[in-house]
Amino acid sequence: MTQQGHPKGLYLLFVTEMAERFSYYGMRAVFTLYMVAALFTMDAASEIYGYYTGLVYLTPLLGGYVADRYWGNRRSIVVGGLLMAVGQLLLFLSASVVQPAISEAEGVIDPAVDNQLAIIFMMSGLFFLILGNGFFKPNISTMVGSLYAPDDKRKDSAFTIFYMGINVGATLGPLACGIFEGNYLNPTYFRWAFLCAAIAMLVSTLVFWLLKNKYLRDYQGQPVGTGPTHHEQVQKHPLTRKEKQHIAVIFIIAAFVIFFWAAYEQAGVSLTYFADQQTDRHIFGWEMPTSYFQSFPAIFVVLLAPVMNLVWETLGRFGHEPSSVLKQAFGLAFLSLGYLLIAYGVKDIDPAAKVSMFWLTGLYFLHTLGELSLSPIGLSLVSRLSPKHLASLMMGIWFMSTAVSNMLAGQLATLYPDGSSKSLFGLVEITSLHDFFMVFVVMSGIAAIALACISPVLNRMMKE
Repeated sequence: MTQQGHPKGLYLLFVTEMAERFSYYGMRAVFTLYMVAALFTMDAASEIYGYYTGLVYLTPLLGGYVADRYWGNRRSIVVGGLLMAVGQLLLFLSASVVQPAISEAEGVIDPAVDNQLAIIFMMSGLFFLILGNGFFKPNISTMVGSLYAPDDKRKDSAFTIFYMGINVGATLGPLACGIFEGNYLNPTYFRWAFLCAAIAMLVSTLVFWLLKNKYLRDYQGQPVGTGPTHHEQVQKHPLTRKEKQHIAVIFIIAAFVIFFWAAYEQAGVSLTYFADQQTDRHIFGWEMPTSYFQSFPAIFVVLLAPVMNLVWETLGRFGHEPSSVLKQAFGLAFLSLGYLLIAYGVKDIDPAAKVSMFWLTGLYFLHTLGELSLSPIGLSLVSRLSPKHLASLMMGIWFMSTAVSNMLAGQLATLYPDGSSKSLFGLVEITSLHDFFMVFVVMSGIAAIALACISPVLNRMMKE
């Protein structure tokens, strides 16, 4: 008998993830602006951003291993949430003690201003955020799949609902924290944004801790995420040929996903600089805060997710729904189109000119179509293909591709034009915004074509 609706545990995970993403994206929306306002040059801030967001998605390997082997999902999520709350509070302290460091012109750091304490608090906060996310991120995603039977057809729909929670949080975070956007004359104002993110993280953890025992149960009514028994800890689980092939598919797709997120994650760095410096943000006399642009992708996800689901379902009824792998190739293609649009919009413009909001809004619209074609499909695919005793670890490996891509994103962001000529691996000279955006057009476009070409092979590996 087919079950109707979804278990209540899914909605607990929805709310928990929504609050955590509020915290993460709210902080991320102002983070580079805070660093550039008083602490670092633009290039240095870009590199720090890349290393931070990269390591945030690398530590899920550790968190996934500890959960599978010792703690279980529940304890890992609580520990991770508390560590991230501490990290946000340390960022609050950093912005509380920071001093304005711009002497004559915006972007010129005054060496006479000593902000070492603010930097120490900031780096300590990033450490706790990185470690905490490692325990939180892979385990909450794994628990979604644990609520359902292995062959339950509601699982794909469940991950779409869960992904909506991610993006509701990602919408509200920048909007709320962006209210407290400071500037190079008043960088301490950023502290309220970080405090807002800390409160959201504490609320997220508290809600999960209070309700986990009541609602987090599988289709048979048994609690999920409680951790392995002693027998399960010491027992070996040799992989079958089928399981090895499925793991290989996860690794191959994860490699392609690197190209997607390396370009997509420019939202928190180079595209933030572009929004701040070269986008006309005035709407009927009101100047929109720079950080509000980072809510655009999440808003589009909330609006477009039902439409995309309807498209896939309609194609499926006529036998034309693309495979999961081909959908992800479409995701890379939409990403390339987004950068092609903005590259056209800035072609041959004066470097001092500001362009219409249309170009950046259009980019985020196309990127959202790409995200919906790639990210929730990937989460569902990892959940389906992972061996049960390695579920959290494999989710950590999936997020490892995001770690590599975020580090790459930070390095690529240093190519953002600042009046001097920059080189990409000594092969391409970047002298304008058009050149810079075309790098992502080519990178994601080639990846889309390559993934589409090998999709038949990967589909066979998943079925065997």
